[in-house]
Amino acid sequence: MRLSSWRSGLAAAGAVFAIAVLLAATAAPPRSQSSEAAPGEMVLVMDPDQSKVHFSVESTLHTVHGTFNLKNGTVHFDPDSGKAGGEVTVFATSGDSGNSSRDARMHKEILETPKFPDAVFRPMQIEGKLTKTGTSDVKLHGVILLHGHEHEIVVPIHAELAGDHWKGTATFDVPYIQWGIKDPSNWLLKVKPVVHVEMEAVGSAKTAN
Repeated sequence: MRLSSWRSGLAAAGAVFAIAVLLAATAAPPRSQSSEAAPGEMVLVMDPDQSKVHFSVESTLHTVHGTFNLKNGTVHFDPDSGKAGGEVTVFATSGDSGNSSRDARMHKEILETPKFPDAVFRPMQIEGKLTKTGTSDVKLHGVILLHGHEHEIVVPIHAELAGDHWKGTATFDVPYIQWGIKDPSNWLLKVKPVVHVEMEAVGSAKTAN
């Protein structure tokens, strides 16, 4: 197989996994749970123009890096119980690894973005205390809907709140083979079975009325 083919397969897989990142900032609730914030809950809204999902996947050849764009995102939670809700959505169609040929294969054969244009993450529970002022380190439990399938996930989050603004980062690994994503490896090129994802989020913070 030619070198360009190896790289094409590697990038395609890498971009798939990155989707999981996007939703790195939250976790998923049961479908019966309301997406609306209750009075007294803290509400974090993400700014799509200032937020970004990054991904990387290693192989015996090289490491592929790429990004996905945020479509919208809101997380609300009860500061006392930690019960959370909301939804974070990423444009699967925005996957970009810096190479047009590999990205075309990623969208057509791997992510099938014409059929699954979005990736969605729904929060359910915050583990730890998120303070209204200053920095906090918490974990978000929930479910991510990726390529038509749901997966439970726990995401470490570092957040900084100041007045009505906030910013945060979420990093984790996606075991894509376990999640049913095609392994791009062959007898010459070996790709690691996990993709590293990092989400950078910026937005507004308020208390629901």
